[in-house]
Amino acid sequence: SLTSLCLSPRRLKTKPMVGDNRSAVSEFFVLLGLTSSHELQLTFFVIFSAFYLAIVLGNLLVILAVASDPHLHSPMYFLLANLSFIDVCQASFATPKMIVDFLSEPKTISYNGCITQIFFVHLFTGSEQVFLVAMAYDRYVAICQPLHYMAIMSWRKCVGLSVTSWVIGFIHSSSQLAFTVNLPFCGPNVVDSFFCDLPRVTQLACVDTYVLGLFIIADAGLISTSCFVLLLASYTVILATVWRRQSSTSMAKARATLSAHITVVILFFGPCVFIYLWPFTTYPVDKVLAVFYTVATPILNPIIYTLRNKDMKAALKKLSSHHLNSIYSFIHSIVFMER
Repeated sequence: SLTSLCLSPRRLKTKPMVGDNRSAVSEFFVLLGLTSSHELQLTFFVIFSAFYLAIVLGNLLVILAVASDPHLHSPMYFLLANLSFIDVCQASFATPKMIVDFLSEPKTISYNGCITQIFFVHLFTGSEQVFLVAMAYDRYVAICQPLHYMAIMSWRKCVGLSVTSWVIGFIHSSSQLAFTVNLPFCGPNVVDSFFCDLPRVTQLACVDTYVLGLFIIADAGLISTSCFVLLLASYTVILATVWRRQSSTSMAKARATLSAHITVVILFFGPCVFIYLWPFTTYPVDKVLAVFYTVATPILNPIIYTLRNKDMKAALKKLSSHHLNSIYSFIHSIVFMER
């Protein structure tokens, strides 16, 4: 009879396992990607390459603008710059490999690379969820308690909020991996996604992962649900405060701003909740939804949080003019030296 195939999570070598007639299949997992169509893969290569370039350039411009313009040295823009940094990280843990895989067959990833992707996806998504709450708190203080804004949102508190978001993200990610790295994985070693996602990878284990699935639900559900509820509560209080002031202009502005923020929050939290609400069953749409928090949200955040802001637009315009002048001066000096 045919023996089943198994790969060990610690040393993926082709040798029999003790007390078992199964043998390791390979030292890597196979990613199926977003599509098997060659034509679509070429199209996606162009689209996602452009998206990733826009994400990196857009968010780096935000960081440079905040760092270089003294008018933006305030708590709100400090938080915006940190959000842009998280977005670059969020888009970079899997997107570059996905882009390369569009042009390669088979799409493989080593066991260590797979575990690394699982760690970073939970680190960055967990940190961003907490950080979005911190930004909502900043807007709540600015609108509901404007006279005490600088006293409440001190630089010490801003740094503390940033560090707290990363610490919570690290604890969340480490707890997800604590019981995953020791799992024995069985063939087939095929992951139906464009990166190693925890629910899909744990389904390949040789052992029953029902208890682990419950832990994933409890852990991911706790951070996602609590952050989502806090965000909705803060936005509700902000809208109620603006409405009580009976200012139609302020209400219209707040409604437009918060509606854009809530849209990004839903696009970010919605897929996470859907995928991790019941990790025992995976659906083909899961990998499509994963695109929202790996690509869509990082490209929308600079638009929603910065390009709608007059001060930020002025700083970006000033920054671009400065660099254009620097390039012009550099070229002019080269031409002058040659003459």
